[in-house]
Amino acid sequence: MKTRVFSGMQPSGNLHIGNYLGALKNWVRIQSEYECIFCIVDLHAITLYQGPAELRAKIDEIAALYLAAGIDPKVCSIMVQSAVPEHAELAWMLTCVTPVGWLERMTQYKAKAARQESVGDGLLQYPVLMAADILLYQAGIVPVGEDQAQHVELTRDIAQRFNSLYGETFVVPGTSLPAVGARIMGLDDPAQKMSKSETAANHAVALLDPPDKIRKAIMRATTDSNPAVDYETAGPGVLNLLAIYQAFSGAPDAEMKARFTGLRYGELKKQVADMAIAHLEPFQERYRRIVSEPGYLAGVLRGGAERVAPLAAATVRMVKERMGLYV
Repeated sequence: MKTRVFSGMQPSGNLHIGNYLGALKNWVRIQSEYECIFCIVDLHAITLYQGPAELRAKIDEIAALYLAAGIDPKVCSIMVQSAVPEHAELAWMLTCVTPVGWLERMTQYKAKAARQESVGDGLLQYPVLMAADILLYQAGIVPVGEDQAQHVELTRDIAQRFNSLYGETFVVPGTSLPAVGARIMGLDDPAQKMSKSETAANHAVALLDPPDKIRKAIMRATTDSNPAVDYETAGPGVLNLLAIYQAFSGAPDAEMKARFTGLRYGELKKQVADMAIAHLEPFQERYRRIVSEPGYLAGVLRGGAERVAPLAAATVRMVKERMGLYV
């Protein structure tokens, strides 16, 4: 029996090459090795205000991008979080066994709260909902990047606390995660991870950007004071450009060093832009084909929700029985 995997992305902002090279590409690679559930986590998105029409459009966009990346709905379940009400139901039950102190220490909560005058309760409860997403399907593995590792550890803590209070109920997800893809940093600030929420013009390359916009962003990427590529002294901006090229091309380290050592930055950026455009153009063509097929996306998402619904219902029923709630 295959180990079950759960992961998801929010339908907010624009998915970029960091999302693709860091997550989507890896999801495609592991989809045949595990029983995979890939979710569009719209309940997470509304912890900050989203325009209703824009949110609905983004849900479809993310689903189409999953498919364009190569996630196969015949092999995996692709579904929308809010289409399976047990996500929210389980989140409430887990909230009741989660100490507030655990939530207040979360790094992302503290960082986001520090930037806002008033913080919604949804932001504090965000990690509990994420725990519910994972535990609802008894997932053994959660392929996430370093920025979400603390949330997975909290999920383990919540599962263990529930199991100690009410008896063995949840699979505790492993901390040994499948290798995530490349960690892509911002083109304008290579000290920060490329982010969907960042609005600066040349911060990221979105997956649906046209070639001229892709080239412009990469050609304006931050480098360093060296005149050419030197692997021994390269700054984070140069290393980020090399990481992007390597992640798209799959070239081994030795080939990368032979190709780029001594290359001037203008030529490096040109080659990185060419590589990104060459990979994103067919990706975008698949995306356009998917969204142009009437009813296809809705059918994929409906089918995904129907496939996982029995798993979700069984878990919630068991949790209610353990807690003494009405079933």
